[in-house]
Amino acid sequence: MAKHRQQPAIRTLDELFKAEPDRLSRLSFELSGIYFDWSKTHLDAGILGSFADRAEQMGFAEARAALFSGAIVNPSEQRSATRLAERGSGSPEDVELATARRERMRALVDAIEAGAFGDVTGVLHIGIGGSVLGPALLTDSLGRRSGSFNVRFLSNIDGAAFDEAVKPLDPPTTLVVVASKTFSTLETLANLTAARTWLAEAGVADPDGRVIGITARPEAALEQGIDDTRILQFAEGVGGRYSLWGSVGLTAALALGWEQFQALVEGAAEMDRHFLQSPVAENVPLIAAFADRLYAEQLECQTRAVFAYDERLRLLPPYLQQLEMESNGKSVTKDGARVQQPTAPVTWGGTGTDAQHAVFQLLHQGTVLVPVEFVAVREAEDEQDPEHHRLLLLNAFAQSAALMHGRGSEDSQRSYAGNRPSATILLDRLDPRSLGALLAFYEHRTFANAILLGINPFDQFGVELGKEIARELADGTDEGNLDSSTRALIERARI
Repeated sequence: MAKHRQQPAIRTLDELFKAEPDRLSRLSFELSGIYFDWSKTHLDAGILGSFADRAEQMGFAEARAALFSGAIVNPSEQRSATRLAERGSGSPEDVELATARRERMRALVDAIEAGAFGDVTGVLHIGIGGSVLGPALLTDSLGRRSGSFNVRFLSNIDGAAFDEAVKPLDPPTTLVVVASKTFSTLETLANLTAARTWLAEAGVADPDGRVIGITARPEAALEQGIDDTRILQFAEGVGGRYSLWGSVGLTAALALGWEQFQALVEGAAEMDRHFLQSPVAENVPLIAAFADRLYAEQLECQTRAVFAYDERLRLLPPYLQQLEMESNGKSVTKDGARVQQPTAPVTWGGTGTDAQHAVFQLLHQGTVLVPVEFVAVREAEDEQDPEHHRLLLLNAFAQSAALMHGRGSEDSQRSYAGNRPSATILLDRLDPRSLGALLAFYEHRTFANAILLGINPFDQFGVELGKEIARELADGTDEGNLDSSTRALIERARI
């Protein structure tokens, strides 16, 4: 990959705050019950102007309009990206179809709640990737107090994961929800077979009657023995990592209740309108993308860390890993040419304050520069002394200050260089509306990065090769083409 050209010197964070008295007001934004603070990044007026010019040159406005109109924005697969239709944006045909499918989903939720499936105490949600990460994040973040159903998520083909998932569930009163775009994914189908066996061995007379399929290819679900009255469809133009807003969100809708699920979608639609209508200087996802490009390209940061200072958001970092790295982890442009700059950095993270005692040593004193993102919630909903939450938030804010300012010392072991960037996202409350807006923010930020890079964020061919080889190995059709190392591993494992 070609080395990017030398950039002018970038001022330190302390220098930027001294030179720009209005810096905080220009780089902090409030919308949908969320406060975004990008002032502790190295963005300045000149850098913002340069990136704004680049956005114009890369056709950002046109690409955004195409996304919101339902035009083809995934050229490699000749598809539109229709997740926005689930939130009311897109071509009239896409919105009408998404609305009809949502009504069918709501009817199924109502039927389950009304007892059409008998007594239901638990839900086993089977899928992998976005078919699990999104619903799991929603349920873990917002469903802890509802208690309507015991919801368990299963993605790994490891039998230990299956055993752990079903351990607290009662087979006769459990629904099995299987989410798969193609209904051909090896791990998902293996776990579906195991779930049917688990139900049958527990004495359930009609295991198939407890299974609901969610897919973009209903004919494939029918071939797996799922009745068409229990199949919910979503569009081919919705990738798994963008699928929680529609039928794949069934489990979350059951756990949260329909009104709460609808509020989640409406919160995302608020962020959609902001992204579509706001000028560059006030467009929060686009400004975040400018910062991402600055650190990846000019400061050569290969990773970006996200720390959720709220236990309810503990699944946010793995959710963002798939969203960002599967979308923008590319090495060619949408036209197939090699890219000339770094694309997606590695997204990683954890929860505060646990991470402070594990990885923050490197963030403060290591030789690797890592942009950090803090995500916190102003209001707590736990039953503990409010001092717990106060100290949690103070820790988050103190870490961002320490990263920026550092502290000198004659003892080099105790010296902190500072000038390390961070951004902070502070939600007023963690409720469906604000979480919907937050997740939509990350979606649009990912899209904005892709446009600045000239890549296609909607295909994911990179996940296919390993799966194809695993399938060939399982079928015994590729052993003659194996390298000696892989052949030895298979022989040593006696498989």
